[in-house]
Amino acid sequence: MKHRVLGTAMALALTACATTTSPTGRTQMVGGVSQAQLDQLGAQAFAETKAKEALNRDARQNGYVTCVVNALVRQLPPEQRRVAWETAVFADNEPNAFALPGGKVGVNTGIFTVAKNQDQLAAVLGHEIGHVIARHHEERITRQMGAQAGLGVLGALAGARYGEGAANTVNQLGGMTAQAAFLLPGSRTQESEADVVGQRLMAQAGFDPRQAVGLWQNMMAASANRPPQWLSTHPDPANRIRELERDAPSLVPTYEAARKAGNVPKCG
Repeated sequence: MKHRVLGTAMALALTACATTTSPTGRTQMVGGVSQAQLDQLGAQAFAETKAKEALNRDARQNGYVTCVVNALVRQLPPEQRRVAWETAVFADNEPNAFALPGGKVGVNTGIFTVAKNQDQLAAVLGHEIGHVIARHHEERITRQMGAQAGLGVLGALAGARYGEGAANTVNQLGGMTAQAAFLLPGSRTQESEADVVGQRLMAQAGFDPRQAVGLWQNMMAASANRPPQWLSTHPDPANRIRELERDAPSLVPTYEAARKAGNVPKCG
C-alpha cells in the first residue's frame, strides 16, 4: 500500500498545471492532480474520517441529509451527477460539514442545532459541494505542490495520522494524511466563492436562498462564547451575512422557477 501511495504522489508531482476559470470567473491555477487521483484521495480521506469518528446511525437524520444532498446533486453538471455520491452523519456536537471529490459528504449532528430547516441545511451543504465543483481541493493541492516542488504531496500521502499536522504551515505538510490535507480550511477567497456557488446551487435545487442568511445568523448566535471550528475558518460572519443578503434577491427568481419546474424538495 505504501508503494502505491508513493507512486500516486510521484504522478501528482509530474502532472502539468494549467490556468482556468472558476464558476465565479476567478482565475485559478489547477491541474496538479487528475480527476481520478482527486477522487481517490477524497475516498481515502472519507474512509479515514469514518474510521476515526463515531457514526450516527439515526435513520431519519441520515435520510434527511441524503435527501438534501441528492436534491443539490441533481443540479450539478452531468459529469458530477454521474458520481455515486455518498453521505455520512457523525455523532459529533461540533457544527461542521464537508464535501470531497468523488462525491463524499460528511455532516456532524451538531449542524442540526444551527441548520433549523431543510433550506438552511441546503445552505451548508451547497457551500461544501461548492468547494468541489469550484475545484478548490485541486487548487489547494496544486498550490501546495508549487510551494514544495511536489515534496509536500509526497509527505502528505505517506504521513502521520489526522490531527497531528492539520494546523501546521505549508512547510510541515509532510506530516499529513490525505484526510488532513483535504479537510484543511480553504482560503478566505475560496470560502467566499463557495458561498456564492452554494447559494446559487440551493436556489436551482428549489431551496430558498434567503435561508442562507438565517443559517449564519444562527451560527453567530450559537458561537457567542467560542466560535466553532467550521465558523472560525471562514470569512467574517457579519460580512458573509451582508453578502448573502445582497445576493439573495437576485436568486429568488431562480428559486421560484425551480419550484414551478417541479424542484420542490421535501426532505424534512
